[in-house]
Amino acid sequence: MKSKDSGNSSTKLKNTLKNALIVSCQPVSGGAMDDSPYVVGFALAALSAGAAVLRIESARYVAAVRAATGAPIIGLIKRDLDESPVRITPFLDDVAALAQAGADIIAFDATDRVRPVTVEALAQAIRAAGKLSMADCSCIDDARRALATGADFVGTTMSGYTGGPEPVDPDISLIAELRQLTPNVIAEGRIRTIEQAQAAARAGASCVVVGSAITRTEHITAWFRDALNEAYEPAPVVLAVDLGGTKTMASLVQGGEVLDTVVLATDRSGSPEGWLAAIADATTVWHGRYTAAGIAVTGAVRNGMWRAMNKATLGIEGEFPLVACATELLGVPVVAANDAQAAAWGEFKATSDGSDLVFMTVSTGLGGGIVSGGRLLQGVAGHFGQMWGPSGDNVPLESRICGPWIAAEAKRQGHECEPREVFSAADAGDAWAVAIIGGVARRFARLCCDIQLAIDPARIVIGGGVGLAPGFLDKVKAEILAIGPSAMPELRAATLGPRAGIVGIADLAL
Repeated sequence: MKSKDSGNSSTKLKNTLKNALIVSCQPVSGGAMDDSPYVVGFALAALSAGAAVLRIESARYVAAVRAATGAPIIGLIKRDLDESPVRITPFLDDVAALAQAGADIIAFDATDRVRPVTVEALAQAIRAAGKLSMADCSCIDDARRALATGADFVGTTMSGYTGGPEPVDPDISLIAELRQLTPNVIAEGRIRTIEQAQAAARAGASCVVVGSAITRTEHITAWFRDALNEAYEPAPVVLAVDLGGTKTMASLVQGGEVLDTVVLATDRSGSPEGWLAAIADATTVWHGRYTAAGIAVTGAVRNGMWRAMNKATLGIEGEFPLVACATELLGVPVVAANDAQAAAWGEFKATSDGSDLVFMTVSTGLGGGIVSGGRLLQGVAGHFGQMWGPSGDNVPLESRICGPWIAAEAKRQGHECEPREVFSAADAGDAWAVAIIGGVARRFARLCCDIQLAIDPARIVIGGGVGLAPGFLDKVKAEILAIGPSAMPELRAATLGPRAGIVGIADLAL
């Protein structure tokens, strides 16, 4: 029968563990810090920074730490046994040694495996020694059995360590399951970041153990070494293709740098099969230099299928299996996306502030892409050119904003010329050209204001032959000021120019 003082002590200890950080001070066996002064130093440093409890391995180290502090200690002994896979406190003598060394809580392996001593016997021995017990579990069934024997705490310590490949992340779902059984859940195992510790707490853990990330210099060093090796390793080379309504650009891209480029005219009377074949022919000399490919196309791409959004730009009948056909033709994994979405991602990756953006390219058509919360929205997201204009003439916006409309309107007024010539005439002050470009700028300015109200991006980035035409962006900004919207959009010129789609799709391919 428990004494009143013993019951009070147990209650006080359980309260100490509530919402606590437990630091596991277990040096790498045989490592440079596998000695009592180092373990004691780690323990005192952790306590000085706010740790409430320590988890210490071996009776020798428990005794050394106990001599240095009165803080609660979870003690355990690890053994490598030939006859059993159980390593944590497998014997009754281990319980006695830890209790004598000064452990307040004794941890033991509670998994359902071949073992030298039963879970029931270990739990009873810990109780008889006047200590609290922590059952290190691999699953909820382990916890149920341990709690039935009277275990005071259940931990997730053994999750991922009873067979199969070792996981990388902590078992947050097991924490939540255990919390349904008892409030005394200790989260332990592979908790290496602040975010993972917070996730464990939010999942219901009463307290959280962090070990290697704080006290194992060898492990932390290896993590950083591996990360740097990966960063310094030469980036893969990607075949990046921007297939547009007028021209097709194919480039070899490595780490955001364009190594080589070929440009060919897009046969608008052709077919998707023909366009892909032309790309393969034009890039034959690069075969073997790239390990993946990305294809940015006008139109919408969903689940590898490509369809036209405006058949006047490129006529595609129905849906075309773009990814499957390109993969077979090029012989490497292929990723496909809308060209403006790829350009949006390229601009996002090229800027250092990481803020959300809307990208719009004004050229043969009007395309767009949205990066929100650091993620590119795909499918039909950003196809602003397909939105209906306010004129009530049942035509999409791009039909009255882009290059073909500028040329057609100039021709209607008796001036047969290309869009760039209309811009030149507008710069020279020709009234007919000023009116055409001014109308385009006005309609585009309204679209930018509408986008700001709908999405509220930190910036709207403008690209494309019309969008980057000399003076066009200034005209759009002036029109926005004249409108005086309640939410003022921040307009910026694309930094990557015509390479945005190439750079973006290359990154997406990886």
